[in-house]
Amino acid sequence: MDINLEYYKIFYYTAKQKSVTLAAEKLSISQPAVSQAIKHLEKDLGCALFVRMAKGVRLTKEGEMLFSYVERGYEAILSGEKRLLEMLNLEKGEICIGASDMTLKYYLLPYLERFHEKYPNIRVTVTNAPTPETLQHLADGRIDFGIVSSPVEPQGWLKIIPVKEIRDVFVAGKKYKELCGRKMQYKELSEYPLMCLEGSTSTRHYVEAFLEEEGVTVSPEFELATSDMLIQFALRNLGIASVMEEFAKEYEEDGRLFKLQFEKEIPARKFCIVLNERIPMSAAAAKLLKGLL
Repeated sequence: MDINLEYYKIFYYTAKQKSVTLAAEKLSISQPAVSQAIKHLEKDLGCALFVRMAKGVRLTKEGEMLFSYVERGYEAILSGEKRLLEMLNLEKGEICIGASDMTLKYYLLPYLERFHEKYPNIRVTVTNAPTPETLQHLADGRIDFGIVSSPVEPQGWLKIIPVKEIRDVFVAGKKYKELCGRKMQYKELSEYPLMCLEGSTSTRHYVEAFLEEEGVTVSPEFELATSDMLIQFALRNLGIASVMEEFAKEYEEDGRLFKLQFEKEIPARKFCIVLNERIPMSAAAAKLLKGLL
């Protein structure tokens, strides 16, 4: 049965208001248009839906049964529209972001703080993972966007937006104070216990690729999941740690760690926002992204 859904809308308001006149006012259409729509609906369904009274209308038994279903359906639509408007107006919603501990702490966190103050009813979830895993989450549509550290392999669906320059360094504690202030060559790292992030991270790949260009192959004593753990191991003099410069800054300033000096610095790289251009972004995610850019 192919019935114009607009008829059901008019039927809903007429039954709700118990009046053709009041239904017409609610719908901002003429009374004859309401009466005509009801007649069409009754003809298509093959039964009377209303009894015309001196003042207004009332439902027939068939009309009451139909209204019990139409009411639930139409009010569910109204609730959906209301929820949609709340999302578009940033009164409700959810954002899911992919970030590593490094990109979260040294780039994303201040933006999230300001966004939450302005839009407290938007739920923000951060999936903490290294770059390869974040890119996979993005490809699968499990996150709205990601914050990763370069290098990032270009792909057809992937948009990459560089946002902040970062630099990789090696740091050590007081046990290795003889190295402080001395210009070193990277091949000397093989003489000391070296600590790096796990092999699946873009940071580890980047640093290893640079060292290979310098003719140095490293075999880390410790491979750890986060940069925070590398710092803690370095503070306990368990070796020389490969970390992003900002991670070690506060420990350098208070003298607990120092940065090793080399004749050639590891080239700077960047934090990047990554987007899946094939998947539309929610209003809340788009608003946060605009703030990041």
